[in-house]
Amino acid sequence: MPGALRKYTLTRICLVAYIKRMESFEIIAEPNRRAILSLLVSSQQSVGEIERQLRMTQPTVSKHLRVLREAGFVESTVDAQRRLYRLKPEPFQEVDAWLEQFRRFWSDHVDALERHLDRMHSATPTKATPAKKKAKRNRRGANRGNNSRSRNHDRS
Repeated sequence: MPGALRKYTLTRICLVAYIKRMESFEIIAEPNRRAILSLLVSSQQSVGEIERQLRMTQPTVSKHLRVLREAGFVESTVDAQRRLYRLKPEPFQEVDAWLEQFRRFWSDHVDALERHLDRMHSATPTKATPAKKKAKRNRRGANRGNNSRSRNHDRS
């Protein structure tokens, strides 16, 4: 019986950790929260700054910041009359560690895409080549116009 209890306890701990990670994905899946997180990558921001930059209402920004703060993605400090929010790296490190096991699946595809784009780039003519052709066509067209004008002028 002690072995079964220990097995259940370990399963429960792993399940809780898995659920917590999935909740993290649900939290950052919301587009407004991702936009807020993207702003906070560069520097700490106040609610008012986030509100102005993302064109959201103050209650909406506050609601999303509360969710992000409770989930541990952001923390705040008080600066005079305003509260400044900044990212906490730990939850992002946990998500990154979990994603690490899946990177091999997409890194091969990204590498293949890069090779394909390199081949496409080397096979296409440079931008100068089409521009020269276009310029020649325009000059020929312009000369034709001049020739017809000069012919008409000669007739008069």
